[in-house]
Amino acid sequence: MIVNGKRVKKKPLRKETRRNLPLARSRAARLRVVARPGAEPRDRQRGWLFLDGRAIPVALGRSGVRADKREGDGATPRGVWHPREVRYRADHGPRPVTGLPVRRTRPDDGWCDDPGDGRYNRPIRRPFKASHEEMWRTDGLYDLVIVLDHNARPRRARRGSAVFLHLARGAFEPTAGCIAFRRADLRRLLARMSPRTAIEVV
Repeated sequence: MIVNGKRVKKKPLRKETRRNLPLARSRAARLRVVARPGAEPRDRQRGWLFLDGRAIPVALGRSGVRADKREGDGATPRGVWHPREVRYRADHGPRPVTGLPVRRTRPDDGWCDDPGDGRYNRPIRRPFKASHEEMWRTDGLYDLVIVLDHNARPRRARRGSAVFLHLARGAFEPTAGCIAFRRADLRRLLARMSPRTAIEVV
């Protein structure tokens, strides 16, 4: 190639690789969640999520991690789960950057946790007679929620409902079975997630 009367070597086009892709486009294929080692109940209720070798602190269920998850047992289910969608409170923060489907949470949103109801472990609209969780919470825990595919297909009665990734309470207080994060960490994680991301809880 001739530039200003001189022959110069043409540089090849820069290829986009995982290393130089913007963060939001570099999706995480697999994430791993582990409980802290130790004999105390508090050790089982806290853990880490590992992303690119970095340990992100999380709160786990009050009963720790169990493979045989049951409704109301307070355990985080062991297994490999995938994110289905994100819900967020638009009045409490901007729309998250993510590769997942995103929905605004509405004041009448709920989630059925009654094993005897046909809509068990499904979103519902309030008012709703059967037992359910309110998604529009006053404590801010569900300002950002990632819905997992736990007990989704097939759904089985009493095998657990409303298992989410959401915001942590206080100093990582235990959850009812979900995995909870600091707000900044959850937003950073969302930017790396897609429906193909696998979340392994061990």
